[in-house]
Amino acid sequence: MVGLDVFGLDGRAALVTGAGSGIGAAVAAAYARAGAAVLVTDIDAQAAESSAKAIRHDGGIAESCVLDVRDSVSATAAAQQAAALADGTLHILVNNAGVVSPAMFPKLSEEAFRQVIDIHLVGSFICSQAVLDFLPVDGTGRIINVTSAAGLVGTIGQANYSAAKAGILGLTKSLARELARRQITVNAIAPLAATPMTQNIRENEKLAELTLARIPLGRWAHPEEIAGSFVFLASDAAAYITGQVLPVDGGTVM
Repeated sequence: MVGLDVFGLDGRAALVTGAGSGIGAAVAAAYARAGAAVLVTDIDAQAAESSAKAIRHDGGIAESCVLDVRDSVSATAAAQQAAALADGTLHILVNNAGVVSPAMFPKLSEEAFRQVIDIHLVGSFICSQAVLDFLPVDGTGRIINVTSAAGLVGTIGQANYSAAKAGILGLTKSLARELARRQITVNAIAPLAATPMTQNIRENEKLAELTLARIPLGRWAHPEEIAGSFVFLASDAAAYITGQVLPVDGGTVM
């Protein structure tokens, strides 16, 4: 019989991007509680260190570093730092860094379109490529991308965000097929939670009402409720799952 230890991450190292707040911070903390050593990265140095400090305060192993996911040199340095937490092997990459810049399509600037694509999609590409030399080929290597319902069904006023998240789906499935020969799994999670990125929606009475009406469970998740799905996909319990998209959104996408 399979025991609950298949969900443990003891002895493994994880790199989480955009982990200074929100879902990224919750995922980093959950990995540490599961036994992993975690490199908390964010473009905001203070936020990254704050998350790492909280993990250490709770008895976990964590370091922090500044990472602009669009910078391949910084991404490689972060991969090296994370791998050093587990004797040179990095087991888990979570591509979570993101930004929103909403506008109706006629008013959406090329700059805003490129910025969102660069951070979400190009950033996921850069970081995934940066960690390749550090991922093990024993079946414990994981790349977990973060997409969204916007990438699955589209979102009014967020053509840039929807395009980026849809691109991540294609990247996930292509990498899953290619890296399977190295026993590395690649999956994506499409979460919906009360985070800084959804604050504008939640604080707009009309948008909040429309959004909640599309969520069958009728509420926003706390980031900590999302984190368990990331632990699952990083663990041995998900060793035979690759190329999949897991919506964790209260039933928004079925």
